[in-house]
Formats: sequence, C-alpha cells, structure tokens
Amino acid sequence: MSEATVGSVARAIALLDAVAESDGGARVGELARRIGVNPSTASRLLGTLEAGGLVERSPQGPYRLGLKLVALADRVLGQLDVRDRARPWLSWLVQETGETATLSVPGGGEAITVDFVPSPSSVVSLARLGRPSVAHATAAGKVMLAFGAPAGAPSGEPSGAPDHDLVAYTERTITDARGLAEELDRVRSAGLAEAVGEREPDLNALAAPVLGRGGELVAILGLQGPAARLPAAARRALRDPLLRAASELGQSLGGPG
Repeated sequence: MSEATVGSVARAIALLDAVAESDGGARVGELARRIGVNPSTASRLLGTLEAGGLVERSPQGPYRLGLKLVALADRVLGQLDVRDRARPWLSWLVQETGETATLSVPGGGEAITVDFVPSPSSVVSLARLGRPSVAHATAAGKVMLAFGAPAGAPSGEPSGAPDHDLVAYTERTITDARGLAEELDRVRSAGLAEAVGEREPDLNALAAPVLGRGGELVAILGLQGPAARLPAAARRALRDPLLRAASELGQSLGGPG
C-alpha cells in the first residue's frame, strides 16, 4: 500500500469488490475473511458504506451493492466523450477496410457527423463534419430511424413524415413510406443499414448502431466509399469489421455490445 493510500478507504473499496463478486450477497464474516480484516472492522466499514447508499441489506440479511452505485455509474457514463472513445475504432476500421470511417450522433431527430477518418486511397469519399444525414437516403439516417426514432413515431416514418417528405435525391432513393418501413425492418434484423447510391449516385455506405447502457442509440459508426469500389460483395466484407467496432464501442460506453 503506497504512502498516498488511505488504508480505511482501500479496505472499503476491497469490500465493495467482494460484495460485487457475491451474486446473492454476502455476510460480514465472509466479507471480512475475503479482504483479510477482523469482523468488527468489516462491520464498521459496511455500516459506513450502507449509510452512503453504496451497500444495502434487509434486516439481518446479507450485504448487496446499493442503488447509489447505479446513479454514480450513470453520471460516469454521461461524462464519457463519445468522440474520444470512438476515434481508435475509426482508425481501426480504416486500417481493416481501406474505406472512410465516420462517427455520427443523434441530435434533433437527425444523425449528425461529428468525426471521421478518411480512406488512404487516392480516390476517397470525404465526410463533412456537422452535416446531418438524410434520414431515408443514407445509411446513418436509416440507423437513426430504425434504432432512435422518437417515441410514438410510426415505424418506418421519420418522425411521422408523410410520403411527400421522402425526397428523391437519385433514382435509387426510397420515396414511399411502405418501402421505407420494409427497409427499416431489414435494418433492425441485420443490425446495420446500407445506402447504395441513394443520396449521391456514386456513393455507397454502411452504418451500424452504437447502443448505450439502456439500449438507447448513442452513436452511429459508418463506412463509405465510391460506388465502383463498393459493390455488393465488397459491402458484405465490410459488415463484420463494422459490427465489431460498433459493439466494442458500445461496451466501452456501458452498453450491451
């Protein structure tokens, strides 16, 4: 134990770890043995932790972790910078796939690009920071609709937008609500979205959701490149790296992965 370490605090932390390892809870004597202190010391420490809401127990029952830890965990997760956590995965995706990797976050019912790492290829698709994704015509936008649609919005419709709001950007753009609903069902089933020349005729893209602690959409990872370089077979090869990066990033943010 270093000189800067407070012994009682270190033992309290060890107690929390010991309680956490006991799925059904643990009693004072057992916890004292686990951290190498006498029962009276463990009892005093547990009493302090219980007063602070960090552990709890029913009368004469075993100690379990307290609900205060949930509130603390939520505050920690809320302070995590998604861009900082995502940047290594953007770089990894570019190394693995050779295509431009993007990070978008939900905002105002849209997916907003907040970071990207460009492809090293001579012909490259560059993302635009701050650019919102067209909900029905981009991979990130489809992920936003499929996994982050506002509560109460009809499935397959961006915030309940009528058919005439589904603007045709190219001949491949989905412009009817039923077709979009079917597309979003495929996105939810596959866990990722594709856009094949739907916003720009020479641009193809994939995107996958990054889910947070409560299963909510916290970010979207994407890959994009020239259509000539990303036919169907090439896009299939991008799926596993993209899904892995989205899962790992979600776990680092407290999500299910």
